[in-house]
Amino acid sequence: MSRPLAVLIGSPGSGKSTVGRALADLLGVDLLDTDAEIEKRAGKPIGDIFVEDGEEAFRAMERQVVAEALAEATGVVALGGGAVLDERTRADLAGHRVVYLQVEFADAARRVGLDTARPLLLGNPRARLKALLKERLPIYESLATITVSTSEHSPEEAAGRIAEELRGSNG
Repeated sequence: MSRPLAVLIGSPGSGKSTVGRALADLLGVDLLDTDAEIEKRAGKPIGDIFVEDGEEAFRAMERQVVAEALAEATGVVALGGGAVLDERTRADLAGHRVVYLQVEFADAARRVGLDTARPLLLGNPRARLKALLKERLPIYESLATITVSTSEHSPEEAAGRIAEELRGSNG
């Protein structure tokens, strides 16, 4: 069975797309960013999917894209921050090399900009981000086989650390 070399998880602003690109380049493999794939399939940004179709429709599409990625991708897969909330996705992640990109709240807040089109941060974005981080932290930690801080490391440094860990786990 083909499987991704690494699956990146983490909160909004943790650097999944940026570190994922750096890691894929370092390893010489493809990056499959599930949020980008959802936007491609839907023909519109995720924010528009939430507004026009609702969160439930987005989560159903996300579930399908993530399941396909975990079953078929051979490079690096970056999951959307909320993908791990689906218990079937958590079950699908068993046996994969799951990399949790840990980020401090202040860094995540700065990176997401708190005024960008992130549907789950509507209203009071700072409070929503803090709540999301608190709610999802135990899930991220429980799924991780590798944890790397993106607050302490640049994307390239984080990718290098992940690559070292992957080489170590491959024997």
